[in-house]
Amino acid sequence: MNFSKRRYLLLFSPMFLLIIATAQAQQPCGNLASLKIPNLTIISAEAKEAGWELPAQTGFINSAPMKVTVPACRISAVSKPTSDSNIGIEVWLPTAANWNGKFLGIGNPGFIGSIALGGLAGNVQKGYATAATDTGHVDETAAWAPHHPEKWADWGYRAVHEMTTAAKAFMKSYYGKPPQYSYWNSCHNGGNQALNEAQRYPEDYDGIVALDPAYYISHLQPGSLYISWVALKGGVNGPGYIGNKLEVINKAALEACDAMDGLKDGLITDPRLCKFDPKSIQCPDNKEGASCLTAAQVDTVKKIYAGAKFKDGTQIHSGFEPGSELNWAPIMVKDKPFFVNVDFFKGMVKEDLNWDWLTFDVDKDTREGIAKAGKAVDGNNPDLRPLKKQGSKLIIAGSWNSTALPTRVLTQYYEQVEKTMGGLDQTKDFARLFMVPGSPGCPGFMGNQQDFDAFSAIQNWVEKGIAPESIIYTQREQAARGQQAKVIRSRPACAYPKVAKYKGAGDINNAASFTCVEPK
Repeated sequence: MNFSKRRYLLLFSPMFLLIIATAQAQQPCGNLASLKIPNLTIISAEAKEAGWELPAQTGFINSAPMKVTVPACRISAVSKPTSDSNIGIEVWLPTAANWNGKFLGIGNPGFIGSIALGGLAGNVQKGYATAATDTGHVDETAAWAPHHPEKWADWGYRAVHEMTTAAKAFMKSYYGKPPQYSYWNSCHNGGNQALNEAQRYPEDYDGIVALDPAYYISHLQPGSLYISWVALKGGVNGPGYIGNKLEVINKAALEACDAMDGLKDGLITDPRLCKFDPKSIQCPDNKEGASCLTAAQVDTVKKIYAGAKFKDGTQIHSGFEPGSELNWAPIMVKDKPFFVNVDFFKGMVKEDLNWDWLTFDVDKDTREGIAKAGKAVDGNNPDLRPLKKQGSKLIIAGSWNSTALPTRVLTQYYEQVEKTMGGLDQTKDFARLFMVPGSPGCPGFMGNQQDFDAFSAIQNWVEKGIAPESIIYTQREQAARGQQAKVIRSRPACAYPKVAKYKGAGDINNAASFTCVEPK
């Protein structure tokens, strides 16, 4: 055999190719600091040994000090897609030996203002390449927003795309290849980021989970503020205040609607069918009583169920659902609304940090917010044809008992997607909605009292072609952080429009006793 032929066989032997691939995958982390990526300035790229420590985080993101148990390449960078942008980004890459070949992006709560280090650590320890962003500012209040419309867009949608683009470039350089699969799995504002990614950048992710998404920000924030304004405008001693009557209202709503699905189990499976009228528990002669409502309190409850509307009666955003009343407390036991709702108006609508929420005019101020900030923050486009063409999958989940984010609008959005796509069959082959009875919000994310594994469902769908017909939702007793709590009940959340129906036998608190059926 001549030299040239021997060299040819050597160069293309499996062992040689393995050596080359390994060399590519294990190039020094520090080399990434010189990588050229549009809009990006790389601050550092540092190889970390197993056991490296992270400080505690305080504020909206709260985590204790922790050690990262695996080695990783930690990259810190800033993206400036506009002259007024300053998007902080971190990308963490496990070593090639520890990498599962996948990328998992991290979402942000509220207006964020910091990078979720605990989320990065959790993902990288599970073998995922991962990334997070501060969404373009380092202030959790509204102070960053007035007179900075480009920063609104960074927060609304652009920061996540910039983060994702940079992360993929780092992965390709570090591992010598792009990720096999890219995923997004997040809740609340992270769910809004998910919908914006699906609508604006369908090529970014193969699988997207949007849990209780903060859908349609320019409508959600005034809709949520309206509910607080209704509940608190007269103060905690006002005639319409109901903060001390939530158990009374909840009991009456359950008595009226719990058994609609044929099973009395403490849950209203589909609150849209509930016709509970709070006037049915109005106090005789309108005299205040511990177990009834005054006329003013009845009016408050009716307005909370109905949700915010424009003067012409057009819905701005859905209200809270019957059965969710025990979760209303956070918006009405104090004398102020949830700060994110107020800060949206202070920062982006009024651009005045001294704006008084008691002056809120639901029609006028909502229209002003839509005109000024809607394009920068809304993810309400029902045309998901580019996402479907890309071959990506989308799971949306909404909690019927959520009050942080009223969720009836999610069924309306999904039905708009169906109409745009040409029907349910053309929609459910790439996008599915799951409405979760009993969940107060963010199942699978908020503490250790709710299990809801939508992330496994999206991976099975993307990687194995197994579309989820249902996802099990499990409620648990309250337990100390990090401890497994006792299961109270489990129930299948069915792919919309199907609902869970009791089979007629078996434990009513066990998901195995239910099947998914078409609604009546």
